[in-house]
Amino acid sequence: MSFSLASLLIGAALALAAVWLARRYAGFRAQRPADYAGTAPAFDIRERLNGPILSEGLIYGPLGKVTSRFVADMEARWDGDCGTMTEAFRYDTGTTQDRCWTLRVADDGTIAAEAPDIIGTGRGRQEGATVRLDYRIRLPEQAGGHVLDVTDWMYLMENGAIMNRSQFRKFGIKVAELVATMRPRP
Repeated sequence: MSFSLASLLIGAALALAAVWLARRYAGFRAQRPADYAGTAPAFDIRERLNGPILSEGLIYGPLGKVTSRFVADMEARWDGDCGTMTEAFRYDTGTTQDRCWTLRVADDGTIAAEAPDIIGTGRGRQEGATVRLDYRIRLPEQAGGHVLDVTDWMYLMENGAIMNRSQFRKFGIKVAELVATMRPRP
């Protein structure tokens, strides 16, 4: 059986279109905050990300293997709709990383987020029991200095804990995923 070059090109184009459609309309990145409208408990980051917070999580590499574990001490303070949140990460390798976010929440639930290693302004929205935040981050030099596109989804649980799932992409390809919990520090 022989295939013509045209048949192969058409097959490749259809495969690429299927991958694009799946990424656009299915899975992690296809979720929208409106999908969670009306879910409870209501997630207002000014209330739930406030005060001392403990976060524990895992980072998975592109093949799904755990590449890092971390614990982070966070502290968030709000003055009306403007807040700052510091993060102090301790990784299982012994390395540390600090970040200080500036967060602004508008009346319609949209969020603007900035930090020194964030390129431009991250944009997000809180809706129902969820928060979504999209931003571009520059990794530290010891991690390669790459710029990655990040989508964070945070889900508020009934007990007040927050489940965080983030995907990191380069050129549209998933290169890492983070899963973490956040809760008031005991």
